Order: sequence, then C-alpha cells, then structure tokens
Amino acid sequence: MRIAIIGFGSVGRGIAEVIAAKTTGIIVTAVADSRSGSINAAGLDVTAVLRDKQETGMCGTPGVTASDIISSDVYDVLVEVSPTNAETGEPALGYIRQALACGKHVVTSNKGPVALKFDELRALAADNHVSLRYEATVCGAIPLMHTIEHGIAGNEIARLYGVFNGTCNYILTRMAEEGLTYQQALLEARELGYAEADPTYDVQGIDAAIKLVILANAVWGMKKSLADVDIIGIDRVTTSAIALAESEDQTIRLIGEIDPPHEIIRVSPSIIPKSHPLVVRDTLNAVTIETSLAGEITLIGKGAGSSETASAVIADLLFIRDCYGRRD
Repeated sequence: MRIAIIGFGSVGRGIAEVIAAKTTGIIVTAVADSRSGSINAAGLDVTAVLRDKQETGMCGTPGVTASDIISSDVYDVLVEVSPTNAETGEPALGYIRQALACGKHVVTSNKGPVALKFDELRALAADNHVSLRYEATVCGAIPLMHTIEHGIAGNEIARLYGVFNGTCNYILTRMAEEGLTYQQALLEARELGYAEADPTYDVQGIDAAIKLVILANAVWGMKKSLADVDIIGIDRVTTSAIALAESEDQTIRLIGEIDPPHEIIRVSPSIIPKSHPLVVRDTLNAVTIETSLAGEITLIGKGAGSSETASAVIADLLFIRDCYGRRD
C-alpha cells in the first residue's frame, strides 16, 4: 500500500520513522511540508528524507506542493497531518476533499476538518468508495474510535465521558498533589512542554470540546458544532476548591461528557471520587463508555505526542490495508 504524507513536522516525521523501522507493507511514495515536496512512485528512501528534513528544514524539492502530490496517482492513501487552523480546518480540509474526490483513502490527525465537516467528508468518502479514518483526532494513542466501531459493535452507547486534554490534567494533578496554584502549575507545564505559550485552547476547554463534537457526530450522528458545547475551562479552579475536594477523598478533573438522552454535551471541571478510573495522573487521557451489553468500559492512555499520534495513524493505515488491500 502506497501512502503520501502531507505535513512533515513532528507528527509526520514520527509516522515516517515508524514506517522506516517496521515491516508493514506500507510504502511512502510522496511527502510534503510547507516549503517543499518529494515524489517517487517506486517509493522514497524515508531515512534520507528524514535526514534532509533535519539538515535543511525541507523534505524535498522547493516548489513541489501538497496539491501537486494529491493530484498525482502515486499513492493509495493520503496521510494528512499538516499544521491547520482549527477554526477553518484549512489547509487540511481542502487537502482531504481533494484526495477523497480523487478516489483516495484518507487518514488524518487534524481535528478541525473532522469537527467542522464530518457529514460532508463521510459522504464524499462513501460516494468515492474510499475510507476516511480519524482515530488520532481524539485521545491520541487510545483506540477509542476503533473500540466503539468494532470492539463493542452491537452495543448501544448510552453515554460517554472522560478526560480529553492532557495539559489540563497535568495542571490539575500538580495542583492537587503539590498544592500549586493554577498559575504555578501552568508555568511548570509550559517549562516541560506540556502547555503552549498561549494555553487558551487547552485550559479553556476548547480542545476537549472539539473532540466531543467529533464523537457526537461520528458515534451518534448528532450534527453538532463547537457552538453547541457548554464549555467551562480550568483557569478559575482554585487551590482551595481542590483542597476541599481532597479533604473528602475526591478531586477535580476537566471532564467532557456526551449524554444524548438528556441532550448534554459539555466540558467542565467536575468533582469525582479519587477511586474513579478517570482519576489519571499527569498528561494521561481516560474515557468511560457506558454500553448496553458490556457495561462501563474505561480506556486510558497517552493523548498527545508524535509517537502516540503515529500509533493511531499507523493503526488506521493497517485497517485500510486489511479491509481494502492494494489498489492499483
């Protein structure tokens, strides 16, 4: 199976490194970053491309663009992991549309396009008899979508809730365990690379809310947008509030919840017992699924990082390989 990788930052490179190191039957025939691209229908020397990117900042020939690659016929699956505006979904949304319209499978880690245009993209994939996979858009390495679609197929899912943002979880963990203020814990998270210079997207609950939109639309077909999510972030959580919860053997976590029967889709700091499986430490994510046959199932794992995202992308690629086989 031949793939083209659009976006060669930490995630794109992480995917390429895994493919170079493992025997998966996956051949990288094209890559593109913001300034360059490389195409070889017989397969690129991935190690050499990675070396060029490290040494020159470019993965190939200047002027070779993502659109050039997508309109070519050298790949079966587009791996779309380019830096993207979360509000517009671009440029990833355009790349995904173009590839699906060309009859190519797509695997993406970009939340924006899937949250904004899920129904459109799913219909476009169906019309062209190809697959759109997006495991990496929600909870990184946790196989949440695969579990829902295949692992518990046959179950009705009544409710889903969990910890969807590692940055917030790290901050709340440190506030609870060390008595740090919100600002102190945020500064520590920045120093360790867990929080962005501008952490608004994470700490105000927007990142978690976008993930809920993806799940609401993909699992229940709820046709929701970010505006439909009730959002409260963690930036007003105080040490005294956490201390009070801790005194009662409870703690505070930023919980995202979808409860369709009660028309609830929200993100907010919640007090939960310390014995609850969702009380995970540091940057971990955790999601509990309430099912009709299997009861409650909780998945825990790393929600971000280049290798974690690569894990989800590779799993999607292997799913397509096994379901569709090589397309000539």
